[in-house]
Amino acid sequence: MPYEIPAPMLAKSVPAVPDPAKTPGGLSFEPKWDGFRALVSWDGTDVEIGSRGAKPLTRYFPELVAAFARLLPEPCLIDGEIVVPKGEPGRQRLDWESLTQRIHPAASRVNMLAETTPAMFIAFDLLARGERDLQPEPFEVRRAELVDLLSGLPDPVHVTRTTEDPELAARWLAEFEGAGLDGVVAKPLAQHYAPNKRTMFKIKHARTADVVALGYRIHKSGQGVGALLVGLYTDEGRLHNVGAVSAFSDARRLELIEEFAPLVERNEDGQARTGEGEKSRFSAADRDTSFVRLRPERVLEVRYDQLEGWRFRHTVQFERWRPDRDPESCTFEQLETVSAYDLGGVLD
Repeated sequence: MPYEIPAPMLAKSVPAVPDPAKTPGGLSFEPKWDGFRALVSWDGTDVEIGSRGAKPLTRYFPELVAAFARLLPEPCLIDGEIVVPKGEPGRQRLDWESLTQRIHPAASRVNMLAETTPAMFIAFDLLARGERDLQPEPFEVRRAELVDLLSGLPDPVHVTRTTEDPELAARWLAEFEGAGLDGVVAKPLAQHYAPNKRTMFKIKHARTADVVALGYRIHKSGQGVGALLVGLYTDEGRLHNVGAVSAFSDARRLELIEEFAPLVERNEDGQARTGEGEKSRFSAADRDTSFVRLRPERVLEVRYDQLEGWRFRHTVQFERWRPDRDPESCTFEQLETVSAYDLGGVLD
């Protein structure tokens, strides 16, 4: 039988690359891969891939299952990330959209995508090797075992690079975003594997942008604003939905309903106009994505980490209202441009 797959060890956010001298035993830095966290169990016969949320991913990545069975030299339990590259060699980057498309109920489509958009696995920790449980061992030992086990394996299995140099880690933070990565992770070298504990550190890009409130969704409780939809103007003057702001307190949700009441778009009968938002592939089929439309007159500043296509990659965080800003001035042009960086340079 495959190894029992534990909950993964987690990381807490810190604003900058930490000083290794302030952590007993020092730190190891590595790129933060923007994909699906995956724990891979191989017992010599069967492969299982578990996600961070304990959901099985095995059926969605048949090309990886075949690769693990073919390439892994002995039974093991590996912690890592599943990613999908896009672009020609020399100009590749991670592609989140292609990765999310892999989660599909139809086996025929899964198999087709396994051929057209094959995934890679980036290994960054080793929890078991043969009959040895490595979780009680410090990361320094687990890392050495991981390199010994997987070093030299061909694509699609890779071992993430690491460094103990904080200056190099800071350079990675700046450069690797151009290849689609979203930060740097710092791991205490003396730390044992701690399932579901935030014992690592993650450093992500933090930026702000002025955006326009274009609508809101009612909270799942049925009362107040659950999520505020925000947008940016294109060069052609079209207001494009770029994401949502949530995490309001119960009291603030109700206050926002009152504050936005004068801005609600209404039809001839006085009823609020609504729109239908996009559904995530991970959302329940019956999830209500409708929203109340607002006149684009109110500007707010939000914090975000990166833009993926036309949308912010993750839920953005409210910073402050900007009554001094003209909505039409909230354009994509204000966003920081990230220089391209070849994914192969990160893997090498």
